Amino acid sequence: MELPDGNGWRNCQYVVVMRHGDRLDNVDPDWPASAERPSDPPLHPDGMDRAFAVGRRIREDLGSPIQRVFVSPFLRCLQTASEAVRGLCTVAYSAGDSGRVSTDAAAVDLSKIKVSVEMGLSEMLNTRAIRPNVAPKDGDFKFNVSQCESQLPAGTIDHNAEKIYKKLPDWEEPVLAARARYVDVAKALADKYPSENLLLVTHGEGVGSVFSAAMKGASVYEVDYCGFTILRRDFGFGQEQPFTPGELTNHSDSGIKFLATRA
Repeated sequence: MELPDGNGWRNCQYVVVMRHGDRLDNVDPDWPASAERPSDPPLHPDGMDRAFAVGRRIREDLGSPIQRVFVSPFLRCLQTASEAVRGLCTVAYSAGDSGRVSTDAAAVDLSKIKVSVEMGLSEMLNTRAIRPNVAPKDGDFKFNVSQCESQLPAGTIDHNAEKIYKKLPDWEEPVLAARARYVDVAKALADKYPSENLLLVTHGEGVGSVFSAAMKGASVYEVDYCGFTILRRDFGFGQEQPFTPGELTNHSDSGIKFLATRA
């Protein structure tokens, strides 16, 4: 979106950072016992519905289209991104007999959105975030990018997008390093695609870290499923100054519980 300015033009960019939806293992605690990949749970059906609905809400709240989506390789995030993209791109939908929106009954236009897997948005790789009883003993999660991409809407994959992280961080990643990673990746992606609005689908720690940085140290203590922060920054295009990016600041948020830092 372009806004007139006294000295030229200003553009604004939106970056939405969103947590995945409801994970199955938190609803069915017996699921990991028989799972092939117990460290990588899928969404519960409620999580699918929530992701679709939040995608639609973001589209309405933003008033400006999302052009690119970047997503953690974990299955719950891939499935969240898939449903959120459908919500973002819905042009018509109907509700079922239960009154819930049916993603199968939605008409979507996926022609103007690109999706990429970004390893830098992965879960914090330590036993604080990944339960020790299901974590791979060798710390190798064995993600295959092609298999990850198969979870995303057909026709949306951008194979040419340059990744910020070529591989996962090392296992037993320190907490502070993970928090810095999320902030750095969000900023790097925003800088790489300054003319496009972005959706980053990640984990609770990622949303909290980016939100805290944008809010100058606010202490986040909980992020709801599909909770998100919408960041915004302006760009200056003055006649005497080159293209100048502003700072990413919190535009709005949902589902983030935090304590404000005292002045």
